[in-house]
Amino acid sequence: MSPESKGRQASQEPDEVIEELIERGERAMDAIADYDQEQVDELVQAAAWAIYEEERAEEISAIAVETTGLGNVADKTAKKRRKTFGTLSDLLGEPSVGVIDREEADGITEIAKPVGVVGAVVPSTNPGATPTNIAMMALKGRNAVLLSPSPSGLETCEKVLEYIHAELEKVGAPTDLVQMVPPPVSKAKTYELMDRVDLLQVTGSANNVRRGEQSGTPNYNVGEGNAVSIIDETADLDATAERIETSKTFDYATSCSSDNSAVIVESVYDDAIAALEDAGAYRCDDEEREKLEATLFPDGAGSLSGEITGQPPEEIAEATGLENAAAREADFFLVEGRGIGPDYPLSGEKISVVLTTFAVPDFDGALETTQEILDYEGSGHSCGLHTTDEGHAERIGHAIDVCRLLINQPQCVGNGGSFENGLNVTLSMGAGTWGGNQLDENLDYTHFLNTTTVAETIEPDPPSEEDLFGSYLDEHGE
Repeated sequence: MSPESKGRQASQEPDEVIEELIERGERAMDAIADYDQEQVDELVQAAAWAIYEEERAEEISAIAVETTGLGNVADKTAKKRRKTFGTLSDLLGEPSVGVIDREEADGITEIAKPVGVVGAVVPSTNPGATPTNIAMMALKGRNAVLLSPSPSGLETCEKVLEYIHAELEKVGAPTDLVQMVPPPVSKAKTYELMDRVDLLQVTGSANNVRRGEQSGTPNYNVGEGNAVSIIDETADLDATAERIETSKTFDYATSCSSDNSAVIVESVYDDAIAALEDAGAYRCDDEEREKLEATLFPDGAGSLSGEITGQPPEEIAEATGLENAAAREADFFLVEGRGIGPDYPLSGEKISVVLTTFAVPDFDGALETTQEILDYEGSGHSCGLHTTDEGHAERIGHAIDVCRLLINQPQCVGNGGSFENGLNVTLSMGAGTWGGNQLDENLDYTHFLNTTTVAETIEPDPPSEEDLFGSYLDEHGE
């Protein structure tokens, strides 16, 4: 966009800005309306390469850390490359143009069509990876997408857009397929986007998610994270500690899937804590725990401090006043849970390298405590189980109301899909009706498709009354 256009947009009212972006997106969609599957997949590849190329991934990550103050460059670079690579693997070769399925016996043909102009509100925790991920999925359905970054994520999103546009130009596609709400960032523009687009996807703050759901626009908004892991009496404790350390420390716990609590069966509690300490944890005493809580939640539950979220452990130790040398050298911190709910904010999401541990008498107690934590915060999102008991792995699936349940995996890595499980790769995860979402799975490209179902006549073969009512009437009579 030219400086003149940017200046004009900056002076426009929010409704005028969004209307212009939508019109440009619609024209871009018209230009690719006749693209075949190969051309569409090339669009997806172009968007992916924009941030997958290593130097670009590092540059965008450095900008993100500098401007948001969250996470670290190495992990953000790894996340961009891993998520982009995995998503591209999921998307390439999958049908999304024209006839995508045909059931000859039933006379049913499914024809895929775009959903329209997609609005994507993206978070400061992943200001580079998330917009690219959503753009890839939207382009797979021949849609245009309008990105709305957070204020601190603006510069990162601008750089991402610059590289995506450069790649789209290489393949001869209109750059208006992927646009960004122009600065200055404002709630008025974001809310106008929420109200005006054809489909909305919000990943980020609970306030934005709620506003998106109240917009009336069809949406695939995400749930609130507060991941819990159960460690039962059969778990391989050393392997478990390594998994939790990976999940808890990656990008300084900026992920919604970073473990926030570990619920541990009493018979292995002390050994599990020792294994976590061996993996790099520092166990806080009661006084240190109170200091951490006061620093993280200065005004109680709901007041999570932005000053130390997503920060290195040594900075948290400094800010909290943890004087022990071991605390200054730790990778993450352990605090014992004293209760669950608003009176105990450490039982909620912390977006920091702090893990709350709960001792429970047995596996039944672990299930009860885990559900109680999720009912307080993180309803429907995710939990994990570390076990070697196949019966426990099946029981927890029936007992805990979450959309994702990982067995013996680091949640931060696995919840969003990986090559080590069957979940599709994404950065946006729904929590179902438990979390107030209509999305109860990992966001993928199929959520950006409309389908026309063509039904042709077939030879009728209806069931008999005996087929449908026989077993009932045999049991209960006419």
